[in-house]
Amino acid sequence: MGMSQIIELSDESAALLKRQADAHGLTVDAWVQALARERARMDDVYLGRQKAQAAAARILQIQQRVKLDPDGWSLRDYIDYGRL
Repeated sequence: MGMSQIIELSDESAALLKRQADAHGLTVDAWVQALARERARMDDVYLGRQKAQAAAARILQIQQRVKLDPDGWSLRDYIDYGRL
C-alpha cells in the first residue's frame, strides 16, 4: 500500500475519526485502511452484480430470437435420441 495521501480534517472530524478507530482498537491509519478495503469489497460486489444483470439481459435477448423446434424437441432430445 504505497499510496499516501494527506487529508485535512477539522478538529471535530479528526476527533470523531480517532474515537471510531479507538473503539475498534486500531490506529487512525489502520481504521481508514480498513474502511477503504471494505468500500473496495462493496464496489467489487456491485460491479459483479452489474455484470450478472447484463449477462442475464443478454441471455433473454438471445432466447427471444431462438425459434422453437417444429417437432417440439429440445436440444436434450436431439442429443439423447441422436437426431443431430
